[in-house]
Amino acid sequence: MLQMKKALIAITVATMASSFNALAADGTINITGEVTSQTCTVEGNTSGTTAKTVTLPRVSTASLATVGQTAGRTAFTLALTECTGTTAQVHFEPGPSIDAATGNLRNQTTGGSNVQVQLLNASYAPINLQTNEGSLSTAITDKAANLQFYAQYIAATEAATAGQITSNVQFSMDYN
Repeated sequence: MLQMKKALIAITVATMASSFNALAADGTINITGEVTSQTCTVEGNTSGTTAKTVTLPRVSTASLATVGQTAGRTAFTLALTECTGTTAQVHFEPGPSIDAATGNLRNQTTGGSNVQVQLLNASYAPINLQTNEGSLSTAITDKAANLQFYAQYIAATEAATAGQITSNVQFSMDYN
């Protein structure tokens, strides 16, 4: 009986010791960050707003007849003033207007089917709005910067059909 109690105690101690090993720390996660006040002012189309409206030209469905065809490339600039950093970069916020498969903007109105809006950076490379791949940083000089972009229609899944095209994307500015 005494032997059985000793064996039971030994098994209990061994089980507890192995449980403690399972709870041992294997690493550390260090988190750093910084919260600052707004470091730049984004100038919109209307003084005092940050909203930017880009009007694409009217194009024919023939110019968007096959998947991947683009038309109506239009330049626009996001102007920054009163900046305190050295570089600025646009971060596009994921949302329902972005097609996760293409990274382009979906048409938010009825009509104009199979058409999306694609944004390009200053080097004319497409920006994937879902992942922000292709978004370039720009130097801030004399407390200001201009970020150059282009918007264009793109035939999404098949030939485009006629109709109105509207979409939007939220963005935030990253500063260093």
